[in-house]
Amino acid sequence: MSFRVVTFGEIMLRLKSPGHERLFQSPLLEATFGGGEANVAVSLANFGADAAFVSVLPEGPIGDACIGELRRFGVDTSHITRSDGRMGIYFLENGANQRPSVVVYDRAGSCMAKAGPGDIDWEKVLDGADWFHVTGITPALSASAANLALEAVQASKEKGLTVSCDLNYRAKLWKYGKSAPEVMRMLMGFVDVGIANEEDCQKSLGIQVNVSVESGHLETDVYRALTDRVLEEFPNVRAMAITLRESRGADINGWSACLNDREAFHVSRKYEITDIVDRVGGGDAFAAGLIFGMQRYQSSREALEFAVAASCLKHSIPGDFNRVSVSEVEKLMGGDASGRVQR
Repeated sequence: MSFRVVTFGEIMLRLKSPGHERLFQSPLLEATFGGGEANVAVSLANFGADAAFVSVLPEGPIGDACIGELRRFGVDTSHITRSDGRMGIYFLENGANQRPSVVVYDRAGSCMAKAGPGDIDWEKVLDGADWFHVTGITPALSASAANLALEAVQASKEKGLTVSCDLNYRAKLWKYGKSAPEVMRMLMGFVDVGIANEEDCQKSLGIQVNVSVESGHLETDVYRALTDRVLEEFPNVRAMAITLRESRGADINGWSACLNDREAFHVSRKYEITDIVDRVGGGDAFAAGLIFGMQRYQSSREALEFAVAASCLKHSIPGDFNRVSVSEVEKLMGGDASGRVQR
């Protein structure tokens, strides 16, 4: 498939306590890398797409190691800018049963947070690209990063690219004086494909819906109305997808999604995930699956089913990155969820 996707955002050092331990219960932390837009690039590269990740990373061995890890998956890192400063860090404690997973950020003043308009040559970065992907995380880092993200989507539309945005509301990040809707509604004016969960739509776009995501039960009719509302308020958006997570415990979730493409409202198959290994990055796996599926299949329904199956499999894989192939996803799409040993 000749299809080039550029993703843009912050990648961080991920420090996780072993297994299901509390943070610093033992003196060990597992060090890997992760971040929404980088996770999408890795998934797409695994699927065979030409995927590039754009960011700002510090000079030195930590930045070098991060770039090396992305290259190992076949991600194009040639447009990553290096500067003085630090890489953001996030600490993860993996929950179990009724104890939720916990994320602690240490990313203030990172190279990416300090970046601003003019720091990246978008004309060069976007040359030959078909699709641009960003999330609501980057605009939440700082006012300058928000302006850089806006510059990126404007440049992408000027070059005729399809733009996708995973709204990804992060309450712990919106601290620099502007509310999420003030920034994200402006950015959404340049988006073709929106991705979100119910909380994202409410808190990033200021669109309210009368439903509780904590009830353990989801009414899809409410999401039909919610996606209709998004498409009405943003006529440029041609499709809006919402992931539907029914959380019954830290390691037991129902997982599905819906997609409104202005022609029909599609609801995917639901997967019952009863032994979650790592749910961090599950939404990014969905976003990558949807981007890839929209290129691979003729129908929105098939693209949605590919995305949900890809993100379902991510829940079985430790780390931020979804290390699955197209054939593995399509096998699950086809109904093989047995988990039997393959010999």
